[in-house]
Amino acid sequence: MGEARAPTGSVDTALEHARRLAADGQGDAALKALFEIVRLQPEHPEAWRVLADHLMAIGQTAEADLAYSRHIQCATRDPMLRQAATAMLANDIPQAERLLKSHLKSAPTDVAAIRMLAEVAVRCGQDQAAEHLLKRCLELAPNFAAARYNHAVLLHRRNQAAEALAELERLLAIDPQNPGYRNLHAVVLSHVGEVERSCAIYERLLREYPSNAKVWLSYGHVLKTAGRQQDCIAAYRRCIALEAKLGEAYWSLANLKTFRFTAEDLATLRAHLADASLSDIDRLNFHFALGKAHEDAGEAELAFEHYERGNALQRKRLPYDQPLNTARMRRLKALFTPEFFAQRKGQGHESSEPIFILGMPRAGSTLIEQILASHSAVEGTSELPNIITLARDLRARADDAELRGYAEVLARLDASSLRELGERYLRGTRIYRKTDRPYFIDKMPNNFLHVGLIHSILPNARIIDARRHPLGCCFSNFKQLYAKGQRFSYGLAEMGGYYRDYVELMAHFDAVLPGRVHRVIYERLVEDTENEVRRLLDYCGLPFEPGCLRFFENDRPVRTASSEQVRRPIYRDGVDQWRQFDPWLDPLKSALGEVLEAYPEASADLR
Repeated sequence: MGEARAPTGSVDTALEHARRLAADGQGDAALKALFEIVRLQPEHPEAWRVLADHLMAIGQTAEADLAYSRHIQCATRDPMLRQAATAMLANDIPQAERLLKSHLKSAPTDVAAIRMLAEVAVRCGQDQAAEHLLKRCLELAPNFAAARYNHAVLLHRRNQAAEALAELERLLAIDPQNPGYRNLHAVVLSHVGEVERSCAIYERLLREYPSNAKVWLSYGHVLKTAGRQQDCIAAYRRCIALEAKLGEAYWSLANLKTFRFTAEDLATLRAHLADASLSDIDRLNFHFALGKAHEDAGEAELAFEHYERGNALQRKRLPYDQPLNTARMRRLKALFTPEFFAQRKGQGHESSEPIFILGMPRAGSTLIEQILASHSAVEGTSELPNIITLARDLRARADDAELRGYAEVLARLDASSLRELGERYLRGTRIYRKTDRPYFIDKMPNNFLHVGLIHSILPNARIIDARRHPLGCCFSNFKQLYAKGQRFSYGLAEMGGYYRDYVELMAHFDAVLPGRVHRVIYERLVEDTENEVRRLLDYCGLPFEPGCLRFFENDRPVRTASSEQVRRPIYRDGVDQWRQFDPWLDPLKSALGEVLEAYPEASADLR
């Protein structure tokens, strides 16, 4: 075993010592040594690069980005690139962009500058531009590992999992011990359902970085997906022991749904909330966790207070424009008319493999998926991002910069283009499939926005709308802290408006595509499970199988917030949970309007 303390002598000797520590599996010690090197020699470019790799491995991406920028700043001799790197360190993105573009006019093949400009594009949210730049960089310099790693990160973020894995496998073939490559590999593998491989990578990383809380947290998330609940709880507990104020770890425990905090846990949560130095991110996680704890204890008023405070903090971070969303929905209705679909009849890809489960989040879609995935002809995958990715790419070609409606772009496509989009969807989802079953499920709830797109490119796919009582569904969203997206869910009035928009849009598709969408009412599924399951299987063209009623015995990985709940038989508890919060739901009721009164009818009059 090596020592964490860097040996005396040259910085290069100290750096070699840090590398040996990492090679021996002592990642924590290597990190400590690297921090000491850059403290003593802040202009050493290679030390910053190696440090960045280690920071990326333990999930400290912001710190890793800064270390990479310091590496560039120290490594380049070109004064303009040094200025650009300095601007990036100061987060002066406009200045960095000006300098880099000016430099590339005179040196268009400078791959270091191209890579830096790609990072500028990423920080500006221009992912497509960043991808073009990185591809150009790799055309010029195929062995530029840093650019290839940046490309893999970007591909993962753009939901291009197969392409991200290909880049990572190429990098790992050259540098199999690189901690940053291995960490991203674990993340992407988990995303595509390779949870056992992902777990194995995290277990090795934890042997190297045993005192890093965020690696334990990531490991816990994968264990949850794998259904290893006790190991998952232990990982989250270890995370808390290492970083007591990491609110996400407490929320992750609460988000298991079946977990219950101890009295000691609750005292700790309250003590952390009393700490004025607590960050807003940690604070809102603690509020959501305490909300769940008080709800479990039947203390509705206290639970609502914490949910409301947590939501207020998150709403401030992630503002939501309800009128804009309503305008987008109405634009979709105006463009997806009976004439639109009649003109495209017989077009698109002929495959009937996909079964889409969509609707509002927290409406029972995971339960429906688990039931169908227990059929011998159906494979359950997860919430696949592919339709949203197709919509995003079409939207980028739209004329209206504000509404960004893609239906106009879709309307301009010919039959071969529509078929190609269907083929692209099938090709992109192949990586998530692990069996040769003839059908597979895509249960991304937000795909209800894209029923028109789905029908246009995959007219033979099944589409199932999971619907739950407006107050039960909306309040379940209000008390859920999402890892990303779902901005509408952090305010009761906003939540009600979004639900209303959803009902209105689905009523429109019921009218223009009669019988195309099969609706499952959650409360009916709970009360009359067998008949509802038979109706569901009939719609999918599948024979009844008793295993669909014993869905809770299916041990497939489940990534959503309901993962532990669908591993139990159907229970009624979730149907009426919202009722204890009824005194505080007036803003939600007002926003829902007649949608609330009409439920469970489809509210076709709203179209």
